[in-house]
Amino acid sequence: MDGVISDKKEVFLKMRCAVLDDYQNIALSMADWSSITNNVEVRVFNQHFSSEEDLINAVIDCEIIVAMRERTPFHDALFARLPALKLLVTTGMRNASIDLAAAAQHDVIVCGTGGVSHSRATVELTWTLILSISRNITQEVRSIQTNGPWQTTIGTDIYGKRLGVIGLGKIGSDVARIGKAFGMDVTAWSQNLTEERAEAAGATLASSKEELLEKSDFVSIHLVLSDRTKGLIGRPELQRMKKSAYLINTSRAPIVDQVALKDALQNHWIAGAGLDVFETEPLPDNDSFRVLPNVFATPHIGYVTHDTYRVWYSEAVEDIQAYLSGTPIRVIS
Repeated sequence: MDGVISDKKEVFLKMRCAVLDDYQNIALSMADWSSITNNVEVRVFNQHFSSEEDLINAVIDCEIIVAMRERTPFHDALFARLPALKLLVTTGMRNASIDLAAAAQHDVIVCGTGGVSHSRATVELTWTLILSISRNITQEVRSIQTNGPWQTTIGTDIYGKRLGVIGLGKIGSDVARIGKAFGMDVTAWSQNLTEERAEAAGATLASSKEELLEKSDFVSIHLVLSDRTKGLIGRPELQRMKKSAYLINTSRAPIVDQVALKDALQNHWIAGAGLDVFETEPLPDNDSFRVLPNVFATPHIGYVTHDTYRVWYSEAVEDIQAYLSGTPIRVIS
């Protein structure tokens, strides 16, 4: 009607964003989210959704999801059941748990984040595992904490031992250089590794994977998981290793046949393993990796540091800002 002003107010509905798997309840303090909270309602989930049905129920109305690494797989059937989802942000620029083709089919933009300017977090954890398992730290610490016997084991020296590095990218190269600093004989192998690249990291190129496994006292894996590397270390490879040797894996669990690895540890084909990655995460309560005495296990914390998280969550906020402005950045395709 002319001359009549409506007193109805337009209701502004915020977009909804779910931040998944924030185990330490740290996401909101690691970045300035205030730049998007006028337009976005941010929900943080601290517990992992072990049931996909529970995940769907929790985030079904969310247009934006921020995923932490590969903790939550996103496949075609899941995208189909999340019709509101428009932007999926993953920490890092590579995530094997996201089906990018399926995301595109469901009109979901996938964006990533950068990382810290160094690769030291995983390198440092690799050496934590090597030093801890070689000196039986788990048993000795437990004995002290429970008022048990004083000195129950004998450690293994690493000086003068051979370190075999499988995969000599940024992380593997740093692991190799530290091995040299400890006075170790360092060899390296990967399918396309050259003698020049090995020498640049202070390592000697092994003639084959088999030679590296047979002669190394410590074998540390630093490869990207792919069809070519999945199952690269299986039963025959583990049986080639010295009975006194240790296997270290801070890369991805499926690179090593997990059933074969458990057999190797239970039957003492090798002396032990330092593991930060597992095929099912979180590791099930009854998994033998939790209780095997010759395993030093950590809960996939190779990347879990303040420096890394600050970069990841800050750039996740930037990704959301860019999406809201209609110019997505760091798009993964």
